[in-house]
Amino acid sequence: MATTAERFKAAVEARELDGVAELFTEDVRLYSPVKFTPFEGRPMVLGLFGVLLRTFEDFRYVGELAGRAETAAGTAGGTADSEILIFRATVNGKQIHGIDLLQFDEAGRIKEFTVMVRPQSAVQALGEAVLAGLVADGLVPQP
Repeated sequence: MATTAERFKAAVEARELDGVAELFTEDVRLYSPVKFTPFEGRPMVLGLFGVLLRTFEDFRYVGELAGRAETAAGTAGGTADSEILIFRATVNGKQIHGIDLLQFDEAGRIKEFTVMVRPQSAVQALGEAVLAGLVADGLVPQP
């Protein structure tokens, strides 16, 4: 049977939002490289993923690492099974190198998700494109 990370990777690469949805806890938190506070809850995180799936061009995972790490929320026990998926993509002509840090609850569902990307010019391009998508989808107000 495929792991949660393998199922997540396959769903993202196939751009299947429904396949991603079932892998998140109801209270999932997504920590973005362009926003200080996390996106919280499955509906908001799925809305963001819908925007991301439309925004990234040539998205592909190129590696992975697994282990345990402290969660950002500092939940009881402090650490969780974790997997890092390394990716490459393009946004508005800017090449992005990044990682998705997936952290799992006891049932193996994703409870925390942290995205880190580089270089700075790609972070800026990603932030602008995602904000425009979130506004267009009615998920956040026009700034």
